[in-house]
Amino acid sequence: MSLSGCVNPSARIASSLEGYGFQPDQSQCVGDRLEANLSLGQLQQLGRAARAAREGDTTPGRLTVSDFVRAAAAVKDPKVPLEVARAAAGCGVLTNPPAL
Repeated sequence: MSLSGCVNPSARIASSLEGYGFQPDQSQCVGDRLEANLSLGQLQQLGRAARAAREGDTTPGRLTVSDFVRAAAAVKDPKVPLEVARAAAGCGVLTNPPAL
């Protein structure tokens, strides 16, 4: 997940999640919630952790909810995995996960 550039963080998060198979409405919801509840620095840390988690992955085109939460847990700031889990739950990602 890349969070740099001119596009707002919410749109970048949503685009990345859609690329991994999340539904567009869920992706936008997660992006909006993370942008609202995390600082730019925290979002950048999450992006780095997500990229690092994908390195060497045997299925790099797929990202499960578990993968996303696990990547967030790699960030040393405890607020990041908490907000990722809240966003995933609040946006229905846990009850209607991406198709594999």
